[in-house]
Amino acid sequence: MPGDRPTTTTGARVSERAWELVLQHVESAMLAGDLAVGDRLPGERALSADLGVGRSSVREALRALEVLGLVRTATGSGPSAGAFITATPQGGMSALMRLQVAARGFPVADVVATRLLLERTVAERLAERNAAASPEASGPVGTGDDPLADARRLLDAMDAPGLPAADFIGLDAAFHLALAVAAGNEVVAATMAGLRSGIERYTIAGAEAVADWPRMAARLRAEHRAVLDAIDAGDPALAGARIHEHISRYHADTAVPATRGTRP
Repeated sequence: MPGDRPTTTTGARVSERAWELVLQHVESAMLAGDLAVGDRLPGERALSADLGVGRSSVREALRALEVLGLVRTATGSGPSAGAFITATPQGGMSALMRLQVAARGFPVADVVATRLLLERTVAERLAERNAAASPEASGPVGTGDDPLADARRLLDAMDAPGLPAADFIGLDAAFHLALAVAAGNEVVAATMAGLRSGIERYTIAGAEAVADWPRMAARLRAEHRAVLDAIDAGDPALAGARIHEHISRYHADTAVPATRGTRP
């Protein structure tokens, strides 16, 4: 029948499509809420058995999800190893922007200026919503009603001792995206999701210029918490000012200023 998965005597076309089955399974679980930001995906062996595909197909799907900015993988063993959800799918618009960033990039100055515009608005909107909501409507921190639960989980993950700079920055980018998603504007969230890989690249480049990364990481964690504190307090002006300073200060201090015209 049209639309059925094609089969051949060799099974070649089926094999080529197997990774897509894994990709669709993971994305569907994320969209349905069965997998959330910060959750660890089942291991390769489990996914392979559950879906009836080879482990090579699982690895290919995970690589695709990582390129799309939806998961981050870490090798080794223990609680920090495996593939973790770092963002939720944002649809076609973000996918197209990710392709643009991957193909040619955008000038760093343009990306930073866009971030400052979007993220200040996001922080102000979240704070305004908290200020307008009743205590019953806003939901206490730590409950399923907290719209910033994903952002808080990512901040907690950034507290892990000895976290490599690249992993920290990946969580940092996911945190900023989580704020955009929580604000509820789908266009802003899709734009931030599309820019994410470019943001990570030049942010990592900036981190390489930092002599004392643990000190910088501690400062960034404090600034993230301060932004959330202003949002929770329902203070739009303070929340906007803090996230603007957070983004601007990092680029000034890491020799990747907003005036530089290079491409990430």
